[in-house]
Amino acid sequence: MKLIVFVTDDAQADASVDALVEQGFRVTRLATTGGFLRRGNTTLLVGVEDNQVDQAHALVKRAAPGALAISMDLERYERL
Repeated sequence: MKLIVFVTDDAQADASVDALVEQGFRVTRLATTGGFLRRGNTTLLVGVEDNQVDQAHALVKRAAPGALAISMDLERYERL
């Protein structure tokens, strides 16, 4: 299991979330600020199976070119 953190421009966030949700991914959306000009960003948290990482990256790359993606291994994942 992996956790992918995508950081996109606010203007590209809706398209990214829509693309991920249409393919069955669950997304948590956070409003964030950062970068050189302190612009508004959106951070997306997406939990995926190991074999879905490339698919999620491709979807966001199409919807939000230039987005930052960070993938991390999850030791434990539970739905409570």
